[in-house]
Amino acid sequence: MTTARTLTVPAPAPDAATRYFGAELAFEVDPDDLVQDLDAGRVDGYVVVETRAEEAFKAARIPGAINLPYTDMTAETTQHLDRDLVYVCYCESINCNAATKGALKLAELGFKVKRLSGGISAWIAAGNPVEGARETAGIRCAC
Repeated sequence: MTTARTLTVPAPAPDAATRYFGAELAFEVDPDDLVQDLDAGRVDGYVVVETRAEEAFKAARIPGAINLPYTDMTAETTQHLDRDLVYVCYCESINCNAATKGALKLAELGFKVKRLSGGISAWIAAGNPVEGARETAGIRCAC
């Protein structure tokens, strides 16, 4: 009998899977969880951060997000941020790593961070609301 390609590499033991997937959820939030929190007004404890350039933020953004391009993140530009909050970074999509770069910079500066899975493209694809001049038109990396 031939082994299924899916099982060529065996699944991890449950304790290893618990550690791995628990860590993954500690680092990321998905659009559905975020929109449910925003819709319910559960916004205490975190800030949504657009990590792309200002023109991308002006074109389309998650409602309530702040713009802090990862290229501009320094101790000086982040000194006004509350270190007790979690900063949920997002960018264009899985094809853009501005959110990862922003989350890394914020973490290096001593902030707690998460990344929004799939960026604003996944947010829009799920039918979630956006604000901005162009809203859904012309979403691009812009980092």
